[in-house]
Amino acid sequence: MLRNHVALLIVIIFFLFILTGCNSYFNQGEIDKVGMLVENSVNDQTWGNKGYKGLLEIKEEFDVDVYFKEEIQTQQEVNRAVEEFSAKGVNLVFGHSSIYGKMFESISSSYPNIHFVYFNGGYYDDNLTSLNFNSHAMGFFAGMVAGEMTETNQVGIIAAYEWQPEVEGFYEGVHYQNEDAYVSMNFVNNWDNEERAFQLFNEMNSQGVDVFYPAGDTFSVSIIEKVKEIDKYGIGFVADQSNVAGDNVLTSTLQHVDHLYLLAAEKFNEGELAGGIFTYDFQDDVISLTEYSPRVPESFQKQMNKAVEDYIETGLLPNEM
Repeated sequence: MLRNHVALLIVIIFFLFILTGCNSYFNQGEIDKVGMLVENSVNDQTWGNKGYKGLLEIKEEFDVDVYFKEEIQTQQEVNRAVEEFSAKGVNLVFGHSSIYGKMFESISSSYPNIHFVYFNGGYYDDNLTSLNFNSHAMGFFAGMVAGEMTETNQVGIIAAYEWQPEVEGFYEGVHYQNEDAYVSMNFVNNWDNEERAFQLFNEMNSQGVDVFYPAGDTFSVSIIEKVKEIDKYGIGFVADQSNVAGDNVLTSTLQHVDHLYLLAAEKFNEGELAGGIFTYDFQDDVISLTEYSPRVPESFQKQMNKAVEDYIETGLLPNEM
């Protein structure tokens, strides 16, 4: 009799072990808590702020605790921040910049229970994912608008870095739309250096540039404000900047960072977020143009809408068709 009770007890313990193991297995990938590292500030009205909004959307959608740290720029700072996140039970960490790719790669194996996500880079691992915006096309469409709307045949892009894909795209778009237009291209070599950006803006303005595309973070908004002051044209970058300068903003090239945050979180929560490099574009609803300024002729607005629709359908820009 005692032997039967012991045998039954062993069977019960065995099944409890199996069920516990199954439960642990099926919970793999589920979001516990989420952390975000920002290179500069979440209050820049462009890139950083978009990331913060994405983090808040995850908080609301999944009802989880979220944390963020600003001004995280070195490997030592990343190591310390990730360790703090890990101690709090965070299992999904976003690095809101391309700089975090190499930094995450160096520590990802030490945190197998955390999945790392960052933007616009070439590093990846089993638990490290790079989400990339194909921003060449958005630069091209910004260039088309600039080429059409310039009255002096002088347009300018003030970018953070020369390697940004939207720089080449802008140049190509301007010349597709207006072969006579000259494109001034200058680089701040920093996402936020307003003083340097203002210097480049003043130089371009003195040379007759009348349409500006400021492709940076903090300085993007500042340049758009300057554009309004002198009643010239600007094209917003990453966020809708018509609220900054009204009709002087011809359109804005949007990157829906918040959509990518939520997409990555959903995939992770379902256990489907793979390590690797993934690219997104207009076709994925993560890049778009805003409504056009009333100063843009309706006939050209229709032309632009058709060009964007064709690109979404075929993957070919107007100069490739």
